[in-house]
Amino acid sequence: MRLFAAVLPPDGVMDQLAVAVGSLRRLPGAGGLRWTARPGWHFTLAFYGEVADDLVPALSDRLSRAAHRTAPFELALRGGGQFGHGRALWAGATGDLESLRLLAGRAEAAARKAGVPMGEHRRYKAHLTLARGREATDVGPYVDALGKFTGSPWTVADLALVRSHLPSSGVPGEQPRYEAVGRWPLGAGG
Repeated sequence: MRLFAAVLPPDGVMDQLAVAVGSLRRLPGAGGLRWTARPGWHFTLAFYGEVADDLVPALSDRLSRAAHRTAPFELALRGGGQFGHGRALWAGATGDLESLRLLAGRAEAAARKAGVPMGEHRRYKAHLTLARGREATDVGPYVDALGKFTGSPWTVADLALVRSHLPSSGVPGEQPRYEAVGRWPLGAGG
């Protein structure tokens, strides 16, 4: 299974982001980007890639513990940026980013302890991918427009284990499908 740990924003926050993204998609050149569909909007905490079925129970157990040890915290979507000279456009976050980083670190550690092979550790950067480009693209106007966006705050109350189903039809524009296969409430377990 292709899996990752994530924070999934609530519907009301997604509605606000959808309005902002609708405006971005009307900017010149927007047709040259591959826009992430709304079901794909999430904050990836740790990407696991292909995980053997026999490791999923141990990973789930470890993620449950990581969630229990992390108190709920406030977050809001705000601003945006890019990776790879315009190869990825993303919305950023504000609020308790330290708790989000802590949860991301715990999600990565959970995988390592469960025996899931992990690549090189990278410092966590809170981002929600909105679009990708096949080549370097000037996304400056999009980043500028996102700079004016701030969504309503919400309390991050759970950690999700998400399965991604990559496109297989060969139809241009087909999006990956995402399925939450586990969710654990955050709790002040220490």
